[in-house]
Amino acid sequence: MASPRILLAGGGTGGHLYPALNLAAAFGRLAPEVECVFLGGRRGLEARVLPDAGYEFRLLPLQPLYRQRPWRNWRLFASAPTVMAGVRRAFRDFDPRLVVGTGGYVAGPALAGARLHGVPAAIQEQNAAPGLVTRLFAPAVDQIHLGYPEAEARLRVGGRTRLSALGNPVAPGADGAAAPNGSGSSTPARFDWPRGRNLLVFGGSQGALGLNRAFLRDLEWAARDAAAWPDGVSVVWIAGPAHAAELSARTSELPFADRVRVVPYIDDLGRQLGGVTLALCRSGAMSLAELCAAGRPAVLVPLPTSAGGHQLTNARALAEAGAAEVREEGELEAGELWSLCRDILTDDGRLARMSESAASRGRPDAALDIAREMLTLLNGRAA
Repeated sequence: MASPRILLAGGGTGGHLYPALNLAAAFGRLAPEVECVFLGGRRGLEARVLPDAGYEFRLLPLQPLYRQRPWRNWRLFASAPTVMAGVRRAFRDFDPRLVVGTGGYVAGPALAGARLHGVPAAIQEQNAAPGLVTRLFAPAVDQIHLGYPEAEARLRVGGRTRLSALGNPVAPGADGAAAPNGSGSSTPARFDWPRGRNLLVFGGSQGALGLNRAFLRDLEWAARDAAAWPDGVSVVWIAGPAHAAELSARTSELPFADRVRVVPYIDDLGRQLGGVTLALCRSGAMSLAELCAAGRPAVLVPLPTSAGGHQLTNARALAEAGAAEVREEGELEAGELWSLCRDILTDDGRLARMSESAASRGRPDAALDIAREMLTLLNGRAA
């Protein structure tokens, strides 16, 4: 008898792809007899990641949705028949017993396919402001699992839809503990954090350039009074492969250069946060989930161009919980980010309160909790 298959669809960016991969690893732990397969887009990150992930997959010729330039969406509509034909072939070949959508362009066609084929379907929504696919399919799916409880007020669900807020599915070990055996995750090379209190600066795949520019300006501003650099505080700056060499050269000229370490990336960052005291970063849902799982507070600069302003909504939700401070990129003044980070890092009480609030929002076992709920749908077809 063939193994029951779960079709996972999510991609375009890491924020939609990695939740699907983390759920697949959780399914593997809870139900080894289940086979996970993936549906993705040829243009997305998944086209580079899935070939090495160990899962069977199909890639569709998906076109992006242009929200600000709707006249460019003719390609999306023109490709729809080809995309849906690919979805039908995937359902015929994979014969999934469950479809899981984690967002991005590909999740919509996959969830539509589930509806057409009478297959149970579930959504994992990462953001505090639900994405377009989640809003469109919320009335039609069997389960929706929210990363933020605040998202519930923004959704209209169907009468049969089960809604829960179990957190975002971070990788095993995102809380700083070792990944369990059989989790599907290898142990990353250990990053050598400086001693003392560390500020981690990172912009993510979409937001590195703007945050890099803002923080470099702040460090150059701070150089005017280098003696004011706080004792025991270091900066680890993930600048990205495209910017690391230039920024390393620029910071090497600063009077506190020995306290600033610029690196292109840190392998498997979510499981390397034990040496971080405070983060300065964008507010993508999965980055924040990993920080909260590790109990690490943050200063957040939301990506201004994020779809539907979801990064700003994520950031505000965390700030209201007491786990973060928020600054909008377009309103920043020189020195503002560094001054705020320095003040938090040198205030033991404030740092402790923010860390406690971050930990209270952490859900390190979310992938297992969500997968356990989704597996209940395998026993029957949708009505």
